[in-house]
Amino acid sequence: MAVRAVLCVLLGLHCSVFCSPVPRVSVCGYESCPATKPKMLNVHLVPHTHDDVGWLKTVDQYYYGGRNDIQHAGVQYILDSVVAALQKDPARRFIYVETAFFYRWWKQQNPSTRRVVTQLVEQGRLEFINGGWCMSDEATTHYSAVIDQMTLGLRFLNDTFGECGRPRVAWHIDPFGHAREHASLFAQMGFDGFFFGRLDYQDKARRMKAREMEMVWRASQSLKPPAADLFTGVLPNGYNPPPGFCWDQSCSDAPVQDDPDLDDYNVDMLVATFLNIASAQAQVYKTNHIVMTMGSDFQYENANLWYKNMDKLIRYVNAQQANGSVVNVLYSTPSCYLQELHLANLTWPLKTDDFFPYADDAHDFWTGYFTSRPALKRYERLSNSLLQTCNQLEVLGGAKSRSGPFGEGHSDTMKRAMAVAQHHDAVSGTERQHVAYDYAKRLATGWAHCQVLVRNSLAVLSGSDVPRVFCENLNISVCPLTEGSKKFSMNVYNPLARVVTWSVRLPVNGTSYSVTDSNGKEMDSQVIPVSKATQDLRRDRGYAKYELVFEVQAPPMGYTTYSVTLLKAHPARAPTTPKAPASMQNKYLKVTFDPATGLLSGLTNLETQQSIQLTQNFYWYNASGGDAESRQASGAYIFRPNSSTPISINQNPNISTLQNSVVQEVRQQFSPWVSQVVRLYNGSRELELEWTVGPVPVADGLGKEVITRLDSNISSAGYFYTDSNGREVMERRKDYRPTWDLKQTEPIAGNYYPINSRAFIKDGRNQMTVVTDRSQGVSSIYNGSLEIMLHRRLLHDDVRGVEEPLSEPGEFADGLVVRGRLLVMLTPPETAADMHRPLAQGMVLQPMLSFQEGALPRNAKLEFSGLQAALPPAVHLLTVSQWSNDSVLLRLEHQYESSESKTYSLPVTVNLQKLFSTLEIVGVSEMSLGANQWKEDMKRLQWKPSTGDDMKPVGGGLGDPTPWEITLQPMEIRTFLLRVQRR
Repeated sequence: MAVRAVLCVLLGLHCSVFCSPVPRVSVCGYESCPATKPKMLNVHLVPHTHDDVGWLKTVDQYYYGGRNDIQHAGVQYILDSVVAALQKDPARRFIYVETAFFYRWWKQQNPSTRRVVTQLVEQGRLEFINGGWCMSDEATTHYSAVIDQMTLGLRFLNDTFGECGRPRVAWHIDPFGHAREHASLFAQMGFDGFFFGRLDYQDKARRMKAREMEMVWRASQSLKPPAADLFTGVLPNGYNPPPGFCWDQSCSDAPVQDDPDLDDYNVDMLVATFLNIASAQAQVYKTNHIVMTMGSDFQYENANLWYKNMDKLIRYVNAQQANGSVVNVLYSTPSCYLQELHLANLTWPLKTDDFFPYADDAHDFWTGYFTSRPALKRYERLSNSLLQTCNQLEVLGGAKSRSGPFGEGHSDTMKRAMAVAQHHDAVSGTERQHVAYDYAKRLATGWAHCQVLVRNSLAVLSGSDVPRVFCENLNISVCPLTEGSKKFSMNVYNPLARVVTWSVRLPVNGTSYSVTDSNGKEMDSQVIPVSKATQDLRRDRGYAKYELVFEVQAPPMGYTTYSVTLLKAHPARAPTTPKAPASMQNKYLKVTFDPATGLLSGLTNLETQQSIQLTQNFYWYNASGGDAESRQASGAYIFRPNSSTPISINQNPNISTLQNSVVQEVRQQFSPWVSQVVRLYNGSRELELEWTVGPVPVADGLGKEVITRLDSNISSAGYFYTDSNGREVMERRKDYRPTWDLKQTEPIAGNYYPINSRAFIKDGRNQMTVVTDRSQGVSSIYNGSLEIMLHRRLLHDDVRGVEEPLSEPGEFADGLVVRGRLLVMLTPPETAADMHRPLAQGMVLQPMLSFQEGALPRNAKLEFSGLQAALPPAVHLLTVSQWSNDSVLLRLEHQYESSESKTYSLPVTVNLQKLFSTLEIVGVSEMSLGANQWKEDMKRLQWKPSTGDDMKPVGGGLGDPTPWEITLQPMEIRTFLLRVQRR
């Protein structure tokens, strides 16, 4: 214990969390669970509240109880009331999930209340479940942001309550479908089990009949079992109480009226009803233990109502045991219920796929939210990239990055804003409009605080205090500094652990520029006219006539600097050519066009001599408002077109073309609200499709779901492939589910799946991969085809609680305009992952550009890398974040699956002492993925799946050559706490 205490001090850890020399006297965790009766049906009542971190109201409105005209909900009162109610009876229990709300509430409590709460936690009567900052969405979130938000919440609980604050169960009762990668992450974080509330109605019916509502989910094809195995249970009533037993102030069910001298005495009726419900539920589960969720959205504001009635229910139901009843009711928690399932020592069904798409009825597929609010989805992804850069520069710049020449900067605001954005009614796009604005505002505030930190850090690293400007609207050619400056420098920071090449487009008004790199070498650059589509989109926010285009290259986890000098302001550039070329090509790709329409017609990989026919166009599905077959309409959650045939926007777009030594473009105007640039950079192995959609017209009374479809002659045979939260790839098949016989009732919506970074189709010779810049919905309705939903504007609510149509007004109140990019690759299937994985990572973690006016000081350091050398191609630097004054949280990830790459799907070793260029590592300890346990202490409950596999635990440190050299297996993420000193 003394050695552990010293290590804690060295690593800057909160000692009460990991290494208290004198253990606290507590009975939390499994030891605190109430006794059950082995020969009876034990009914575990789980008092809980589900508190959305924003949905119909903003986070602040939900916490304080504001805007109750929208929804009556006040989280601060829930926690006040529950804590008071728990003190009245030691048998009572409660679970709490959303750390974002509890963190706020805890900060406002006096020492006396904090002592009471700490005692309740240490007695296991107030138990934290899941523990993330929020309950994240599982379809539209990227795994790196999910890990961050879980780490934020788990760390607060550990810092506040020590070991008793550590959740043992993952709890996703409300997300609308469940991703395999989430289960894998939860397993690697040390959770013993996972419970959720929503699954497809057909799947649920089958599972109930087969008594397979609980299972072992094998959530990785690469990690050796049981590293990513997670016991998973489907809750019987979603997350609501059984019918007739809701006793919140928001409910209308009768209370337990137990005075026989008064009217409406109902104990006998309620007990009989409850026993019938318990008996029926027991028929679809495997053990003599069942669970009932006693609570729902924002309930327990007056906890006395719930507990007073549950006390009576328990007393009266259990009294029937004297008459021969075999039902035993008790207050419990998900972890206590899980422990009883483990003690049953049964063999459980094995699950290896995922739970997408989710439908709650024949025509009600929750696949629209994969794309809903596409601008917010993109802003969240960009914010994640900035946060990782901010975290890295906080480490590299040291204390002066937080308090330096440009003021106080920090990453905390962005960490919390990004954590809130992962909520299942945030990045999912299923919130009300004013709440979406609030999420964006929080992210914008996080940007501002991070940008101060970045300015400070880059000033320290470069030695230049010249003010630094960030241009956040480069995608619409807006940057006042570059538009008006005759001389400026551009800093390119690369957050990836490998050298990155990136094409830059800067709005300018001159026609000739000199661009030099950090060594003074002249770069090939070209000036091209700003497109009409971009001018229309930016309106009066910028005035640049041209874009300066050139290629940059940045070192791993570091920056480089380019100097730009105006040479000529006149004459004006020649106009573009008003037709498509027969083809455009560089040394890697050849792209052909239909001479009659100007649309894509083919793609050739010149390195491998592969060639496919490839056409692409834009279409829209007419969103149903309900019909004779079903009243279900398309809305924020649900995608339901009224026809399986989408409507083509234009088969003959207006065309203009430009070609030079840096970039070739075919600009296509399909309609006043849809345009695209087909773009091929000189050094790119991928084709870029930059699409612009909006404002989507609805004056015709038709809601529209806008897609782009790529049709090829690849023989895909009904199969296509999508990523799971940006990591492992899932095989999809049209009109098919791996674990039950699907009765397909919606041939389009029922075949849509979420993508976070990439999707592809393939045959024996060709693989076409599409990399996206945000989370979107994708399908393959026809062989050789991929369609991606880009934008949605709808006129009806889908009756899932939002009570407003998804019709975003946009900046100018005439409808939202969205611009994005798709990258298309053609490769042999056996080598495709070698290219599309790094390309996808580069789309997620983009270089950050900053600008300084005029010439830089002579002594400025123009190039810097925080690493001694680039990491091996298979290794991704997932996290570098300041943990305490002298400790850093590090996550390294093997980014290839075990069988997807002949070159990179092999173990790889990294020497930690040879990692950083300016930091010396003097202490290291491995942690769980959530960074709330030492890895050596992470002991999970083991389960027996129906395969009978050897289930011996796998240690993450097996095979390390030395304590400083760590080996990563395919798809493995390893988390370390480093004690560092500056070199």
